[in-house]
Amino acid sequence: YFGYARQDRKDTPRVPITAKLVADMVQNAGADRALVMDIHAKQIQGFFNCPVDNLQAFPVIVDYIKKNKMNKLVVVAPDPGGVERARELGKKLRCPLVLVDKRRSKPNVSKVFNIIGKVEGKNTIILDDMVDTAGTLTQVVRALKQNGAEKVYAAATHGILSGAAVERIKRSEMEELLITDTISIAGEKIIPKIKVLSISGLMGEAISRIHTETSVSDLFI
Repeated sequence: YFGYARQDRKDTPRVPITAKLVADMVQNAGADRALVMDIHAKQIQGFFNCPVDNLQAFPVIVDYIKKNKMNKLVVVAPDPGGVERARELGKKLRCPLVLVDKRRSKPNVSKVFNIIGKVEGKNTIILDDMVDTAGTLTQVVRALKQNGAEKVYAAATHGILSGAAVERIKRSEMEELLITDTISIAGEKIIPKIKVLSISGLMGEAISRIHTETSVSDLFI
């Protein structure tokens, strides 16, 4: 998990691009290559002056969905910025894509306005790169249920789960939240609705291929 990844651009005056600072600190500490998992914005790879491999958690998420035989699925992008990520998952699962029109007034504060696409009678899976306070996520869950979705699942690579996130997830109509172990999850945050998937095999394979100088590209498929 790459810290400060959301501070990747100057969208308002006097805002720091801290993601660049972190990239510089990692390299100044002696790193000559970076292996990250589902970085928030792909342009952050350009902040490094060394090779960067940005893996995604799709393989473990897709494997879990197929093993649990989730049917009538629709993949939901919780905001316009997540369309590309959701479209890729939709291709792998061969299911339609739905977009949520969302406006963010300030950090960690957003409001759902509209659902673009059909979810009535469908099982939906919301896909994002991280779950922080879960405010947006639970609003999207509510909006999907109001628009006739049968079951609502969610999947995210990084489970930050700050503040009241766990309590919001517990109270929501969400069936299950899939997250990976890129961030260690404290015991009190493990509730029945949260399923932690391991990316150790994926990361281990990438590290092995880097050291043996074989192709890492196959892991991006």
